[in-house]
Amino acid sequence: MELHHLGAAELARRIAQGTLSSRALLEHYLDRIARFNPALNAVVLLRADEARLRADEADRAVKASGSLGPLHGVPMTIKECFDWTGTPSTFGRMERSAHRANENAVAVERLQQAGAIVFGKTNVPVDLADWQSFNPVYGTTVNPWDATRSPGGSSGGAAAALAAGFTALELGSDIGGSIRMPAHFCGVYGHKPSFGIVPVRGHATAAGLPPDDINAVGPLARSAEDLDLAMRILAGPDGPQARAWRLDLPEPDRASLRDFRIAVKTGDADFPVDEDTRKTALEVAQVLRDAGATVTLDPPLPIPSRDYYELHIALARASTAFRRTPDEVAALATAAARLPKDDHGYEALMLRGLTQTHRDWLERNVERQRLRDGWEIFFRQHDALIAPVSPTPAFPHMHDTPKPEQQLIVDGGPRPNSDTYFWIGLAAMSYLPATTIPAGTSSGGLPIGLQILGPDYSDLRCIALARHLETAHRGFRTPPLYK
Repeated sequence: MELHHLGAAELARRIAQGTLSSRALLEHYLDRIARFNPALNAVVLLRADEARLRADEADRAVKASGSLGPLHGVPMTIKECFDWTGTPSTFGRMERSAHRANENAVAVERLQQAGAIVFGKTNVPVDLADWQSFNPVYGTTVNPWDATRSPGGSSGGAAAALAAGFTALELGSDIGGSIRMPAHFCGVYGHKPSFGIVPVRGHATAAGLPPDDINAVGPLARSAEDLDLAMRILAGPDGPQARAWRLDLPEPDRASLRDFRIAVKTGDADFPVDEDTRKTALEVAQVLRDAGATVTLDPPLPIPSRDYYELHIALARASTAFRRTPDEVAALATAAARLPKDDHGYEALMLRGLTQTHRDWLERNVERQRLRDGWEIFFRQHDALIAPVSPTPAFPHMHDTPKPEQQLIVDGGPRPNSDTYFWIGLAAMSYLPATTIPAGTSSGGLPIGLQILGPDYSDLRCIALARHLETAHRGFRTPPLYK
């Protein structure tokens, strides 16, 4: 198997055994980036010479039989918005081009302490606020399966780089599907952790900002094994919390697929998915049944889907409102006030979410707590929920269309792209872990991912189920142009 098909854990084993050198692996990735990245534009920053020095040091350490970390000598890239000493974190903003980080983000530091060699950064949309990845600083990243389509966002460069074989592992973040959408669009694995278990310090436009509500930092990879390895490295308290707290994530508690009780959501009347996505969910359900799992199709969720959608938009938009200036918020509030009170379209919900009062947010937060209580009851009956990530596979680039006006074609008919917020919101605003897996292929040859949700802090169980399905069903497949 080619090196660029292998996962980070397998590569780390080969480096530790001395059958593969870190330097050779790094040069392999750099060669592929030189050949293929000009067309893909996934990797937007490289520190190749520094990485070569670190790779040589890693190889000498192997020969010296020293203590090696779990990612010793493994080259990897990170999402552009993470602070990495001496490099810009522009968030796609031209005015931040001169920014240089003074220290590493906590997650970056933990990966490096585990032996990883960070050698580049991958592309994002402006302010990480799109399911596409383009900006005035670095340009447009395209999907490695079809250059006319989005790779997803906001970790779009990360997923594209993994699918194309440019890197062994990636670090992303997810507030509105920013790990899960790119993983789904590009056919790789991604894990959105339970809220708060991976530190977000160093993932912000300024120091001293509190963590965003909903936002989670997590890995993207070419195998479920790599997600498990990365989460064990990344998770744990930071700063003052680490003085007194420790994290002890439950180990996977189901030995095989036959031990699982799994709910599978194949679609929704209010937020329909296309036939290819529904067929993929049904196919996975059948694989699970054939393996002896107890499967329940389309059980009721803790609250009606429309209520879920509206609550998610209110909380998600509130979490990003601080990025707006007071004048911008005032203008948005004026626009919101002009809309009829019975308007429940996406634009109205977005404007109200961005300009809601603190009292409004407190009421929404109470609704969220009731929802979280409902999920606790749901997961007493089911060990996991498998659901679509979005209504369709990767959509065509829509750079010139405002988000409230963007549409998807679902089985020949138009649907608002904002329907995606329902599917993304299932895990996001409830703080649940969610693992995205490669699950199928559309009639047009595009990858289709599904997400595995579990109760709070069942991250390793979700990833374990992904590993079982990787064996029983399918795993990562390289896009034809990047084999």
